[in-house]
Amino acid sequence: MKRFQELDERFKCEHCCKSVPPLVYSSRDHCPYCLYSKHVDINPGDRQNTCMGLLKPIGIEKYKDTYKILYQCEKCRQTHKNIVAKDDDINEIIKISTIQ
Repeated sequence: MKRFQELDERFKCEHCCKSVPPLVYSSRDHCPYCLYSKHVDINPGDRQNTCMGLLKPIGIEKYKDTYKILYQCEKCRQTHKNIVAKDDDINEIIKISTIQ
């Protein structure tokens, strides 16, 4: 069973280099500007993955009453999913929704 550890901190996106603020209502797990993430967790928020590759957004899927961003790690090729945040750039979401 996955365990969620809440960790909501400011970071600099390694893809677009923008400063990313905390999400506040949950834990921030990707950049709201370019939607990239980083392969740092084994279980959400644990920061125990040694891969550290960039997670490239490759698509969108419907999830309950929201959506999830589909990712593929550019280093180890694993795939992951993260829930879309309220402040994610809608133009970037539209752009990756046409990839599939």
